[in-house]
Amino acid sequence: MSPSAAAARIAEKFPSAVTGENEFRGEKTLRLGAAAIREVCRFAKESLGFDYLIDISSVDHFGDEPRFEIVYELYSMANGAHLRLKIPVSEDACEAPTVTDIWPTANWHEREIFDMMGVRFKDHPDLRRILMWEGYPYHPLRKDFPLEGKPSDAPGLAFTEVAPLAGGPFVTVPTDGTTQVREPRARHAGEPPHAEKFIEEP
Repeated sequence: MSPSAAAARIAEKFPSAVTGENEFRGEKTLRLGAAAIREVCRFAKESLGFDYLIDISSVDHFGDEPRFEIVYELYSMANGAHLRLKIPVSEDACEAPTVTDIWPTANWHEREIFDMMGVRFKDHPDLRRILMWEGYPYHPLRKDFPLEGKPSDAPGLAFTEVAPLAGGPFVTVPTDGTTQVREPRARHAGEPPHAEKFIEEP
């Protein structure tokens, strides 16, 4: 089954859940309401053959609401088909349903998103930090987390200090500017990007 055919089956089965879809360079993406993600994932696995969960990642649309987006990358081993699902998560709720009972490998993916972005997963069997230590007060992949870090202290356990940038880190800003604007260059805390308009990735 092709990704387009799978997307059509999902839209037919869950007409009120699909809020949008697009195709980019042969990759199919479905946007869903967050409440439907478990049903759609189960249907995709059990009825459409998407038996491999490649990854779950998160996006911070800082300044917009819903602020966060959870991205599910599904793959069918039998058909060689790839399908992407996306759900919005509001900053106030900051919670999404777990899919660990559908794909056990979601356990670590969801823990990483919880750790780095601060989105909780309802009914996750073991929602603990996976990279930072328990008690660390921040979520380092949020866009309002500074490049040089923040100081923190957990007595007897761990601490962090602000790291001097020393001309770096070198980061690329996704803009609609020229190649010269997009190329990596040293950027200091508080320095605005070279262009104000950002291109939204699919």
